[in-house]
Amino acid sequence: MTASPPPIARACAPADAADALAQLRRGLGAGPFALVLLFISAEADLSRLAREASAAFPARHVIGCTTAGEISQDGYDQGSIVAFGFADGPFAAECLLVPDLSHLSRQVLTQELLQTRQRLADDHAGLPSEFAVLLVDGMSVREDELAAALAVGAGTMPLIGGSAGDGIRFRETWLLHDGRLLRDAAVLCVLRSAGPVRPINIDHLQPTELRMVVTRADPASRTVQCINAEPAAQEYARLLGKDPMHLDAFTFAAHPLAVRIGKRHHVRAIQRALPSGELVFFSAIDNGVVLTMTQPGHLDQHLEAELQRLSAPGKPDAILAFDCILRRIEAQEKQMTGRISALMRSHGVTGFSTYGEQFGPMHVNHTLTGYAFYPPGTDIGPDPA
Repeated sequence: MTASPPPIARACAPADAADALAQLRRGLGAGPFALVLLFISAEADLSRLAREASAAFPARHVIGCTTAGEISQDGYDQGSIVAFGFADGPFAAECLLVPDLSHLSRQVLTQELLQTRQRLADDHAGLPSEFAVLLVDGMSVREDELAAALAVGAGTMPLIGGSAGDGIRFRETWLLHDGRLLRDAAVLCVLRSAGPVRPINIDHLQPTELRMVVTRADPASRTVQCINAEPAAQEYARLLGKDPMHLDAFTFAAHPLAVRIGKRHHVRAIQRALPSGELVFFSAIDNGVVLTMTQPGHLDQHLEAELQRLSAPGKPDAILAFDCILRRIEAQEKQMTGRISALMRSHGVTGFSTYGEQFGPMHVNHTLTGYAFYPPGTDIGPDPA
């Protein structure tokens, strides 16, 4: 008797390999797939990939984006293409393209999302779990607006995703949608699943008593000119006891800022310092925002505890992860890359390093956000987090 193919298949190939797509297809298996997600190193030949990707896989949809690093079966990876396939049958998917983030129509987007969800529910009533995966241009500066716009149509459906990356260059990021390369765009994949699905949103940060106020900012570009009425980079550095000339990605990863929303602090991560002394953020920022300095805990110990918690109801078939680039940078600085990779490998974590994570109606930073997928019949119960 022939064994059924796994509900989720994963594969990885070098981005510069001439037969990368063929390697990925062999790695995923025969399919067919409801959806194949591709997480693509910015070093890949993107034009060729776009031309050939849809025909390369037996899939209803082939969607992808460039990354700030990949997460393969080996853990943290670089210079690769990672494929994550949802088998047709155990999953069903429809994808909604948002082609122009600069001109969002909330009403139209809400209507399209509700119609997409209804079609899937009508056509696949035997698949009880509903969730959505969002990929968005990480240089669009529109993720916050988009997440808020999608919230009405999403309702109680979990909606999680990541912002496309460009390594640590921050120049241009790309989406792949069924054979087309796009910028200033997003793709929302709505899925239904035979097995239960648990959303994930974790960070290892603790707020401190140190607070500061944004006193001048340009929300449109996520740029802060002044903190506490002083030049932003200079004041941030002063509060840390550092030389503003020595601010870099490692500093921002080690000393994240957060804003309190309700009972929880959400990171407003700094992307880079400009020569002018301004600070560019990864997510929404505005005049009058009170920022709290946070203190990272033990990245590896926290991740291990969270992954073990996800395995308490039974080992997931796979975990799809959108992991902030700042977590990867922190792991490198603290020489934890091997340890983090080993944890991801042992728990079946696959995904990419992002310029930001989408969690419901919010665009967040410095988190590992994603989904754990369980076999049908698994009683995962309520999320204890």
